[in-house]
Amino acid sequence: MRIVAPCWRPSIEGENSGRGDVAGRVDGLLWYKDSGRHVNGDFSMAVIQANNVLEDHSRLDSGPLSSLDSGPQGTFVGIYDGHGGPEASRFVNSRLFDNLKKFTSENQGMSEDVITKAFLATEDEFLSLVKKQWLSKPQIASAGSCCLVGIICSGLLYIANAGDSRVVLGRLEKAFSEVKAVQLSSEHNANFESVREELRMLHPDDPQIVVLKHKVWRVKGIIQVSRSIGDAYLKNAEFNREPLLPKFRLDEPFHKPILKAEPSVLVQRLHPEDQFLIFASDGLWENLSNQEAVDIVNNSPRNGIARKLVKAALQEAAKKREMRYSDLKKIERGVRRHFHDDITVVVLFLDYSLISRNSNRGPSLSIIAGGGVFANGST
Repeated sequence: MRIVAPCWRPSIEGENSGRGDVAGRVDGLLWYKDSGRHVNGDFSMAVIQANNVLEDHSRLDSGPLSSLDSGPQGTFVGIYDGHGGPEASRFVNSRLFDNLKKFTSENQGMSEDVITKAFLATEDEFLSLVKKQWLSKPQIASAGSCCLVGIICSGLLYIANAGDSRVVLGRLEKAFSEVKAVQLSSEHNANFESVREELRMLHPDDPQIVVLKHKVWRVKGIIQVSRSIGDAYLKNAEFNREPLLPKFRLDEPFHKPILKAEPSVLVQRLHPEDQFLIFASDGLWENLSNQEAVDIVNNSPRNGIARKLVKAALQEAAKKREMRYSDLKKIERGVRRHFHDDITVVVLFLDYSLISRNSNRGPSLSIIAGGGVFANGST
């Protein structure tokens, strides 16, 4: 912990923009911000580390969604689940939101096209970085990140996903007085038949585009996700050679990207029945079903709810290994990865009275998980 603590220590600029824990708190390998306000309601965030180096990165931004004073206001959530190292997820966390604001300004509004452009621009920037560092740091070519983004703007909800993180909506079914789970994101994982079919259609001349290894479907027998930012070694053949590690190198050449960075985008209007959104990396969903997560949020106090979801996932992970939760908590990072993944959770509660005003304005807020709270526009 003497090594990891400086990476987690939060820094604060501006005014006290949260409630209760202000910039978030650290408890061993857990970072959490139990409660805060975004322009459309309350929120809660939590991250638990399992890898030697945290590969999950995330942020929440509330306020301006463009660089223009007259531009739209809203709430942005980004969940970036890295693989092959933290470089891609860390880079996306620092660049994607800025690119989104740039294209929102240029297009004078939010749209599906704006979000897609932000993803692809961030991808281009990261691949340029890989090219610059290829000779000195070739293994960055094997770093990639799943990217899940949610935006609330002008009464609309935009969900963009590349990879296998997931967002689930808790929606009140008035006829039954129950809150039902509604999955909003499309996951790009080769274990889904629809994803394998898409890959075969995109690569009709490659019979080995998906391979079943140890009962798990993988793209080229290497990676489960079919979309990501990064993973340059599967997008540009110039990076699929020495000195990249042999386990990432393909035997046969390829002439077009094997993985895509373009996200699947959903746009829908929010309604009074829409109660809350749960954004999380796949580490949560490996241990909790959509409805289990929604039931926990619906039946618990808002304060600390993201931390409670993380705990529920860890309890389930311990149960699967026939061990006590208290013993799991004692396991150090790195070794922890054998029991569960890094897990990031952001819960957004939806206040329809605020959402329906459209021109909602308030103090701007930016929280980078584990890295601090930045208020009134200073990031």
